[in-house]
Amino acid sequence: MPQSKKAQDTILKTIVLIVSIILAAMSLLPFIIMIINSTRSTYEIQQHAVSFIPSKYLLSNFKILTGKSFNPLRGFLNSLILSGGVTGLALYFSTLTAYGLVMYDWKAKRAFFSFIMAIMMIPSTITIIGFYQMVYKLHMANRLIVLILPAIASPSLVFFMRQYMKPAVSPSLVESARIDGAKEFFTFNAIVLPIMKPAIATQAIFCFVSSWNELFRPLILLTKQDKYTLPIMISLLKGDIYKTEYGSIYLGLTLTALPLIIVYFILSKYIVAGVALGSVKG
Repeated sequence: MPQSKKAQDTILKTIVLIVSIILAAMSLLPFIIMIINSTRSTYEIQQHAVSFIPSKYLLSNFKILTGKSFNPLRGFLNSLILSGGVTGLALYFSTLTAYGLVMYDWKAKRAFFSFIMAIMMIPSTITIIGFYQMVYKLHMANRLIVLILPAIASPSLVFFMRQYMKPAVSPSLVESARIDGAKEFFTFNAIVLPIMKPAIATQAIFCFVSSWNELFRPLILLTKQDKYTLPIMISLLKGDIYKTEYGSIYLGLTLTALPLIIVYFILSKYIVAGVALGSVKG
């Protein structure tokens, strides 16, 4: 019986491994095809849309791409400023808000948290008209700052940070710092933030990716070409000037996705750590 059970476990692990490999391959396949097609000519793509052999037209595709109002460097810088600013503000102030909800006792705390939960249920697209009118009345259009500052209020991040902080940060630790004479901001920045690193890194990935891929609001509020983000430039690839330049289109998509892949590989190890700690202590 023990040998039979051991054989069953081995078979089950083998099946799980095979299924995992297949799913991973299916997930990576579109990215591999996209990267390879960015090195191929339009004619080659028209003949065989799927190929695993890189070609020699990468530089040619890049020249075509940059020769038709597509400025990847400017778009990259704008997207980096926008995504970095949004991620930094959202994470810091959401963690600070969660700190106030967990470490302080005040009368309206439950009502305030319920209000945050209620805001999470409201689709962000509902507020876009009022936000659009306010920005244009204040003559703040074509400024990245108007897309960065609203990140200070991120209800979903506040909720996640609160749920993570409750089991991860001991109130006695914060109280000890207060007894030793530490100021509140010093306690938060020097003691609480390092403990919250797995949660911050986990949410940094999702926040950075979502703000990097944001198209709707930047497309409405940014009308000058020197303010375009990469997603806006990618949306322009659907125009007539790029209609037949498939290699250049794939190259533009690759340039947009590459930073996200790099950020994910740098911070991905914290996802498992953050989820594991939250599941064990929560």
